[in-house]
Order: sequence, then structure tokens, then C-alpha cells
Amino acid sequence: MRLLARVGSPHTVAAVVTAITALYLLLVVFGNITDYGTNRAFVEHVFAMDTTFQSPDTTWRAITSPALVTIAYVLIIAWEAVTALVLAAGVAAWIGVIFRGRDATTARQWSSAGLVMQLLLFGGGFIAIGGEWFVMWQSKSWNGLQAALQNFIIAGISLVLVYATSREKA
Repeated sequence: MRLLARVGSPHTVAAVVTAITALYLLLVVFGNITDYGTNRAFVEHVFAMDTTFQSPDTTWRAITSPALVTIAYVLIIAWEAVTALVLAAGVAAWIGVIFRGRDATTARQWSSAGLVMQLLLFGGGFIAIGGEWFVMWQSKSWNGLQAALQNFIIAGISLVLVYATSREKA
């Protein structure tokens, strides 16, 4: 029963959602690096706004400089990588909470920091900037809003679960 209490605890739930999110972002980074051209093309088309409705009221926002697109794409990959590492630190801290009875404050802080970074990337970067500033919602070919929303929701729910452990004892 002691094992069941550990495996079924809110701390384990927080550890698992943190671990899954860290793994997901590590795989995203891996994909962005190993399939650099395809994923860079996504950023290029969103920035260029070349598949939107082509309204002059919005297309003045387009960025077509290959150097700026590359810088933005590399910064996105770097942000994802750092986010994954922060979440991995959270997983390590949760393991200490679950199996060594450590205080959950540090685990919660690492997880929260990583999840907030994920919210900033997918909510601020992809939904707000990509979706609205570069009107990605208008594109049938280069619209990543559904995936961004999915990631934003997962990070938000994960934050709630991480903080649901705040009254739990290790």
C-alpha cells in the first residue's frame, strides 16, 4: 500500500506532467534540429505572411529577411531547449520529493518556471505574435495555432496540478 500511496500521490502527478512536458519539448528540439529546413520554413512563411489574405493593412508587418528569420528560429529552439532543461530539473526535484521525502517547494519552483516558459513561448510567441501580429490564423498552409493552443492548455493545466500539491505532505 505504501507504493500505491507514492505512485498515486499528487506529487507523482506533478512529477509525471512535468516529465511528459520535458520529454515533449526535448523531442520538439530534436525535431527542430534534425529537420531544420522544414521547421525553419514554417517560421519563414509565418513571418513573410505570404499565405495570408494579403491585406495591405497587415502585410506591412511581414519580415522577409533570411537573417532575421534564422535568428528568430534559433532563439525559438534555444528557448525550447532551456525550457526542457528547466522542466528536467523539476522532474529530478520531484523524484527527491517522492522517494526521499524532500520538501516540494524546489520541485514546484522548477516545474513552475519551465511551465511558465512554455506558456510564454506558445501563448506569447505562437498564439499572440504568430497568430495575431503575423495573422497566422489566416493561413491554411502555415497555421500552427491549434498546436500552440494545445501546448498552452497542457502547460496551464500542468501548472494547476503542480500547485494542487502545495498542501500535500511528502
